[in-house]
Amino acid sequence: MTKLTRRSVLATGAAGAAATLMAGTAFAQDRKRLRLSSVVSNNDIRAKAFARISEDVAKDFDLQVYNQSTLVPQGGELTSIQRGTLEMGLVAPQKLADQVPEWSILTAAYVLRDAAHMKAVFDSDVGKQLNDLAAQAGLHVLAPVYFGARQVNLKPEKKINTPEDLKGMTLRMPGGDAWQFLGEAIGASPTPLAYSEVYTALQTGAIDGQDNPLPNDYNMKFYEVTSQIALTSHLVGFDVLGISKKVWDDMSADQQKLLKDSVDKEIAASTEEHLKREQELVDFFKEQGLEVYEPDRAAFRDYAQKKYLASDFAKSWPEGMLEQINAIQA
Repeated sequence: MTKLTRRSVLATGAAGAAATLMAGTAFAQDRKRLRLSSVVSNNDIRAKAFARISEDVAKDFDLQVYNQSTLVPQGGELTSIQRGTLEMGLVAPQKLADQVPEWSILTAAYVLRDAAHMKAVFDSDVGKQLNDLAAQAGLHVLAPVYFGARQVNLKPEKKINTPEDLKGMTLRMPGGDAWQFLGEAIGASPTPLAYSEVYTALQTGAIDGQDNPLPNDYNMKFYEVTSQIALTSHLVGFDVLGISKKVWDDMSADQQKLLKDSVDKEIAASTEEHLKREQELVDFFKEQGLEVYEPDRAAFRDYAQKKYLASDFAKSWPEGMLEQINAIQA
């Protein structure tokens, strides 16, 4: 029988601890490090989805999530991925369109109808074509990440049913030619204005209205100084959750499947939470005394698409893609 001494017990314990530490270190070294940069706040619905993805893929990946632009400045995600200093990022489609002009089709009014149509488009041959185009910029698209449809929020009480009803209405839109044209494409007279100045401009009547997803209207308390929200849904708000194409191509098929399956599951859950929140806000705004209603979206869509097709913005769109997108049902 082996005689146990205090020294042998301590030696055995030390050896076991060392083995555990080495195993843990090997586990950490075996996993690929992925850093994900996003602009969203840590309590955002999307941030919670990213955290769940990190947990889902922990077997193969050390997915580190950096929200609130703490790792990469807002708008710099794509460039950082291209430079190899970032593996994953939440990229605005407008930023991708700056390098891949064909992507500008998804930044136009009434191309995507709603969150379900957006997902169907990305799951279709059109989505494959868009991903192939994004690959030219070194990005592999994992999923579009929905965060709300833009609606028209007005101070005047005139009911809006068609684009003609917005004629002469001064609508605050973000700065930039593409955003200003978006305002024109829904019939309004757009004007650029800093986001922080919108509340006062609405209060004083310097502008007639503004457009934003409903959560923004709530967060900025625009409902306090407006009378109505026309649910035009003229632009489906989404960002692209993308990964470096080089990093993606270096993964095994099993690793790609693990990451893609988790992304699909958690982003679908995030979308459902956003849609639920939007409906809750419709009810909230009505309780605050605002008129909240759906205008003739078909009239708006027809007007907007004609405006875009007659403009320079459509020159970079792949031939036939708009017709393909319009034909996709969801």
